[in-house]
Amino acid sequence: MTSDENTLLNHYNITTLYPTAWPAEKDESDASEDEQPASKSRGPNHSRSKSRYSALIRSGSDRRSLVPGSEKTGDGVENLVQKDEPDPLGGPDSVVRILKQKGLPVEEDQRLRNRFLLSSTTFSPTLYLSQVHADASTQSLLRGLESLSKSIDQKSASLKVLVESNFERFVRAKTTIDNVYAEMRNQGAESPVVERPRTHSRVTSKGSAHFRNSSAQGPFSPKGVDKALPSDKKKHALVKESEYGVQGIKAPLIEVAVKAEEIWGPALGGRAREETLKSAMTSIEQCSRTFEVGPALSSCIKHKDYDGLVEEYRKARRYTEEARATANQASSSRTSLTDPQVYQIVITARMWSAAEAQINDFKRDIWRRLGDVETPLPTSVGQNTVEDPMTLIRVLLELGVDDNPIWIWLMTRYDHLKTKITASFERARVEIEILRRRLANADPPPSRSVVAHLKGPGDSSSHERTQNLDTPAVLELWDLIHGSVANLLSTSGGLLGEVIAFWDKAQGFIEGRIQKSLPIGPEGQSQKHFQLSPDGVISLQNGFAELVGMLRDDVFAFFVEPPIEDVSMLYSPLPPTPSTPNSAVFAPFAHQDSRFKFDAGNPPPASPKRGEAWEDFAFWPPYANALSGIHYLERILNLVGGAAMELAGLRLVSSTSDVQDRLRTLINGTRERCVSAVAAAWIRDAEMFHLMETFARSNERKDLTKMPGYFLAYQNAVLSGLQRLTYITEVTSRAGSSSLVTPPASTTLKLVRGDFTKSIYVLLSDMIRDAQKSPSPQGTDGAASSGFTLDGNRNDGDVEIQSIRLLLTMSNIKYLQSSLPSTLVPHFETGFSLKIPEESKTIRDVLTQIEAKLFKSYTHPAAEKLSSLIYNGITSPHWVPTTDRPTELRPYVYEALLMLVYVHTEISTTTPQLLAPIICHLFDAIVSAFLAGFRARKERYTLAALMQATLDVEFAASIMTQYTSERASELQSQVYQELDQRTDNSARTRLQNELPEMRAILKRLREGTRGEFACFRKVRSKG
Repeated sequence: MTSDENTLLNHYNITTLYPTAWPAEKDESDASEDEQPASKSRGPNHSRSKSRYSALIRSGSDRRSLVPGSEKTGDGVENLVQKDEPDPLGGPDSVVRILKQKGLPVEEDQRLRNRFLLSSTTFSPTLYLSQVHADASTQSLLRGLESLSKSIDQKSASLKVLVESNFERFVRAKTTIDNVYAEMRNQGAESPVVERPRTHSRVTSKGSAHFRNSSAQGPFSPKGVDKALPSDKKKHALVKESEYGVQGIKAPLIEVAVKAEEIWGPALGGRAREETLKSAMTSIEQCSRTFEVGPALSSCIKHKDYDGLVEEYRKARRYTEEARATANQASSSRTSLTDPQVYQIVITARMWSAAEAQINDFKRDIWRRLGDVETPLPTSVGQNTVEDPMTLIRVLLELGVDDNPIWIWLMTRYDHLKTKITASFERARVEIEILRRRLANADPPPSRSVVAHLKGPGDSSSHERTQNLDTPAVLELWDLIHGSVANLLSTSGGLLGEVIAFWDKAQGFIEGRIQKSLPIGPEGQSQKHFQLSPDGVISLQNGFAELVGMLRDDVFAFFVEPPIEDVSMLYSPLPPTPSTPNSAVFAPFAHQDSRFKFDAGNPPPASPKRGEAWEDFAFWPPYANALSGIHYLERILNLVGGAAMELAGLRLVSSTSDVQDRLRTLINGTRERCVSAVAAAWIRDAEMFHLMETFARSNERKDLTKMPGYFLAYQNAVLSGLQRLTYITEVTSRAGSSSLVTPPASTTLKLVRGDFTKSIYVLLSDMIRDAQKSPSPQGTDGAASSGFTLDGNRNDGDVEIQSIRLLLTMSNIKYLQSSLPSTLVPHFETGFSLKIPEESKTIRDVLTQIEAKLFKSYTHPAAEKLSSLIYNGITSPHWVPTTDRPTELRPYVYEALLMLVYVHTEISTTTPQLLAPIICHLFDAIVSAFLAGFRARKERYTLAALMQATLDVEFAASIMTQYTSERASELQSQVYQELDQRTDNSARTRLQNELPEMRAILKRLREGTRGEFACFRKVRSKG
């Protein structure tokens, strides 16, 4: 564009040189110019020809636009920003044309265009150079800078010349204004004699500070005429004190008006007032029903009579339509309204206005209550209940609303459930962690308490099963965990139930079933809210899937993830932050339990790291046993499985494979973690189980203690509970559960299998240790040494004797040898459908080894003592008889047999079933000692020595006939062989002759000791 074209565009204030229509803004902006009063025209003959484009041209005296090409804003105010400008850097084209060539919407976007125009206050040099001169070289930019500098200098010079040439005009205009103002103020006053003002000149005005200041001090200044005016003239002066000239006539006019009102007012207004009042009373009587609408609406709102409210609102609409019809009829027929009709219209309009105000307030309250779906609302009987949202939706639809109450309630309910799920889970998680930390930092429960709870399954006197499962602190935490999970997953009273109920409502709205019973509103205007858009349906489906996912993810995270570290959610008061006052509390939980209140300066310490298995489980109370864990985790797993089954039964979830996979992962993952936690507690319980061994006799079998019965009952309870946990039997019994509840993983079964055998090994090893250790001295700590059992009953007095403890332990082991393979192992194999032949064989081998070890521990001291006694007696120098025919036994034989009598008595009164093997073993030791003793003597045996040896051996053998084993018989034969090898033929022959006499001596000796050794005789059966 050339400079001439640009000049034309700016001069005529147009955007193109080839316009196709007259600019509409020219008609609006020039309307005031064409409408001049006739009095100010110069006469009909005074006219001057104008150009056909004079409307486009602005003269120099036009104050509305001082700059050619200036624009108007949206409110009609012109500014100095032009529509287009030449390039300030001296370019050949205009700025707007260059920007349009670059594709920028400068014609449509005025703000964007102003950023490129130099005359705009929003001019951006950076943006201007980056767009208009994007490809300019350095030299061209330097030339543009030089051109811009020259342009600025030229404009500055022109402005300076303009001011200098018009300075005298400015001064003369100021003087004229001051003279006119003085004449207006001094109206009616005598003109004072003043000096003629000095003629202004450019020289003097240049030397003055400011021409306004100098004129204010001249003869025409208002300060020169501040003398008081006469009162009769001053009231006509145009000053504020005389009310600008009207003060003189104001008082007479007021007096005339008052007199006229006194004389003619009653006469003129009385009859008219009477007619008006009659007409008003008649109209009020005719519109009495209209007046009743407002109070009726208020009463219905107050008493929550929604049906009555709708009925009264319909009346108000009907009255309004009747009044509108009356007005429209009069308007269409061009007839005047009668006074009753006017009153009816006015009264109805006021009624409708008041009714609309009440209804609008009521609608706002309904909208608030519809959004606050969980706020308990007081009823007439003083109880708290939650108002049915469908009632509120019906009222809104009946009254007619612009927004869709169905959609708003669904979205509000979705947001509420989403927030409630997050807040409930996070709060429950922190509360559980608080109690878990306090329990972990407290002292472990005493052994007395632990053992009392482990004895629960085998204690028939335990009536309150749940209360006897664990310590009160552990049960408190278990109750909190179960309650928290139930609050999330319970279908009756839990969040899952609310989510399912929400989806049932949403599905009813999607299918249109619920809308059939909803009102269509006045003139059917609410019917448009019945149909949900396809996008809305998809949004509801996604929202429900999100709520289900949140519940699933929260529960899964609680069971799978380790305990949380941050518990600041329950700080009370909250730690001060820039946006939180010091007195603030956590608002949603300001009513929280005192157990979970603590200051930020004294938070509960973190759980100590002792290497315990429960430190990795956020859902396991510290020091809890497996019995309480099985009891509560079974209920929790049933909740999880039942919730998954409920969700899987929904059509939307069943058709989504991803959601079903996540539900399956929830069940299986939670089950594996629960089984792992119970298995770890199982081993810990097994390590504590030996503490219940007080060697108190069983009530059913006196040869056993109570511990095997307690152990078997505990093991059966744990196996049954683990089987229910592993297979979630309550859930798998439902139809369709196979798609969600899969068989337990092989790793889970391997864990249970290993812990089953390990728990038995732990108990057996502890039994050996307890049986072999020396009893605690009297007065020291310990259940056995105190003389009382852990349940407070008196111990048997003989438990202090280690041999008695060994006998009872051996009896317990022998009992377990028959019970474990016959009861526990089949129980495990049946419950878990898993054969464990290797483990069963290993358990039997271990029991056999333990029995042998305990047998040796018991018999070895006695056998050693017996062997030493017999050996020392035979090898003694005094053993050889001094007579040729000995008739008495050596003392060591009596001592050895009496020692066996003591052992026999101990065993028979403790564990009779162990009597035969132990006595046989000890007699084997006696015979073996005979052989060793006779072999130890180096000399040959004389006849007297042979007779003495035969008497000693034969007497012992005859007394212990019932307990003579094959090995004892073999050893006895070896004794006789040893004696025979150490003598000569003569002694052998003479011994044969002495045998009858020796038999008589042996008979006499047996008869003489019948009472001492009667315990070794075989008891003959009666009959």
